[in-house]
Amino acid sequence: MSTSRAEALHLTGERTVPGVAEENYWFRRHEAAYHALLPWCADAVVLEAGCGEGYGAGLIATTARTVLALDYDQPTIEHVARRYPQVWTARGNLVHLPVREASVDVVANFQVIEHLWDQGAFLAECRRVLRPGGRLLVTTPNRLTFTPDSDTPLNPFHTRELAPAELHSLLREAGFAVESMHGLHHGPGVRALDTRYGGSVIDAQLEVVMGHLPGQAPWPPELLADIASIRAADFEIHDQRLDESLDLVAVAVRP
Repeated sequence: MSTSRAEALHLTGERTVPGVAEENYWFRRHEAAYHALLPWCADAVVLEAGCGEGYGAGLIATTARTVLALDYDQPTIEHVARRYPQVWTARGNLVHLPVREASVDVVANFQVIEHLWDQGAFLAECRRVLRPGGRLLVTTPNRLTFTPDSDTPLNPFHTRELAPAELHSLLREAGFAVESMHGLHHGPGVRALDTRYGGSVIDAQLEVVMGHLPGQAPWPPELLADIASIRAADFEIHDQRLDESLDLVAVAVRP
């Protein structure tokens, strides 16, 4: 998918969009989780709670029966409706989901729960709208590696980040059975980039963008080419070394 800057949703410094070379590491990292969780969406009625740019809802729609993409931001929803006509769209607050009780098979919540002020209220709403046996799919940055030295998120867009045990407890307290808890890691290709850039290709990117407005940083051509070459398959998702993972990938079931 190629996206011109005119067509792309406005870069905020946090929301990831496809088709922008400078964003490609984060886009592919998030896309990898969508691919891993796609089997749970097959022939299902899916609510994506916090759809962002909409690329994930569009991907889910390739296998789901129906997808409703929900976001609080009106320009975002208008963009999703234009760019991904295969999904239904609605504006709504995630702690008051505009969906009737026990009406969906899957709630997808990818890289969103860390933004919410009342995570428990959101999970209660997810339980309400899911049918018995329905699944909640959650991905979120692992606090132990994303903000390792502080309980307070360094990212100004985040309210509360979660470690693996914290996410597991939060889901159980909301009445879910945790079916699986996995972690996302760099695969061989991205690990090679880590080595090339002094131990962390993430830090190399941050050094470029810090102090600049989103989309305005002057990128070294070699680094930008390496970032643009990353694909979703360059990330690994498994249940090993969970505390060392970059993102948490959970599947929970409404009893």
